[in-house]
Amino acid sequence: MIQGLTSRSQIGIWLLVLGLFVACDSSQPKQAVGGGPTPAEFQTGEAKFNANCAACHGNQGVGTDHGPPLVHKVYEPNHHGDAAFQRAAANGVKAHHWEFGNMPKIDGVTPADVDDIVTYVRWLQRQAGIQ
Repeated sequence: MIQGLTSRSQIGIWLLVLGLFVACDSSQPKQAVGGGPTPAEFQTGEAKFNANCAACHGNQGVGTDHGPPLVHKVYEPNHHGDAAFQRAAANGVKAHHWEFGNMPKIDGVTPADVDDIVTYVRWLQRQAGIQ
C-alpha cells in the first residue's frame, strides 16, 4: 500500500492510470466486419470519403503510411465527436495522437460533405465494434 493512501484511493489511482492508457491507445485499427457492400444510406459518404480522405486515411478508414486509421477507438464519438471532424476538414489539425505530421485543411469540402463522411465513418466504426 502507498503510505497515506487508503486501498480505495489506490484503486481509484490505478483506474485513472488505466483509463489514460486506453484513451491514448495507438494500436492497430479494427477491421470492419461483414465485408459486404456499403448500405445505400452510407454510399454518398463513402464516395466523398474516397475522394477526399482515403488517400491518407486509407480505404474504409484503416489508415496508410500518410495518415491514421479513423476506424480506431481514438476516433470514437466520446473522444473525437463529429464536430472534431468538421474542424479538422475546415482548419486542419495539429498532430496529437499519431506521428504522421499535421493534417492540412481540406479545400473544397463543405460542412455537408463532412457530415456525409462522418456518417460513413461512424458506420465503419460500428461495423468494427467501436462506439
